[in-house]
Amino acid sequence: MPFRIGFLLYPHLTQLDLTGPAQVLAAMSDSALHFVWKRHEPVPSDAGISLLPTDTFDSCPALDMLLVPGGPGQQGLMRDADVLAWLARQGAQASWVTSVCSGSLLLGAAGLLKGYRAASHWAYRDYLPAFGARIDERRVVVDRNRITGGGVTAGIDLALSLVALVRGEEEAKAVQLQLEYAPQPPFNCGRPELAGAALTALARKRLAASIASLPGGA
Repeated sequence: MPFRIGFLLYPHLTQLDLTGPAQVLAAMSDSALHFVWKRHEPVPSDAGISLLPTDTFDSCPALDMLLVPGGPGQQGLMRDADVLAWLARQGAQASWVTSVCSGSLLLGAAGLLKGYRAASHWAYRDYLPAFGARIDERRVVVDRNRITGGGVTAGIDLALSLVALVRGEEEAKAVQLQLEYAPQPPFNCGRPELAGAALTALARKRLAASIASLPGGA
């Protein structure tokens, strides 16, 4: 059977958290991708791009890999019993349990990060200990079968790491070349330690509304 990879969809997710890893993992040999939500209707992302589920929680098969994206809609799911139950059920039996950005907080809320090191977007990682996880500031964090990534664009790096873990480094390199993934950002300010205090404060201000809606957010 193909290696079954399931992505949680939900309203107002950050589309690149999902579509970046999906583009990489779709190129992995012998894989089948499942995009899962409560209903089969289009799901709007934070960028205005709607994504179409292929499965519901009831129809999705047992997954080999679970991937949870982050985004502003994530906060509203932190106490959603149906979402958390599905994540807990799939995460308990999947070979790999993974997330991008603030998706790690959803894994935590489902009880899947207790005792694990985990990454998240830099503005959200301080909330990980509330779910029994240990903060790791690296872009991609591998702790046993929990693989978590930093914010948004880290999902591509995470997915390439996953291909290497599942199919080997040579296939991962071939996928990277196939996608011509050779980033050269115009500015060297993609993390707080590179951006400096003033720019970090500005970015944090832009994220303030979504941070305030987290459990314990200020």
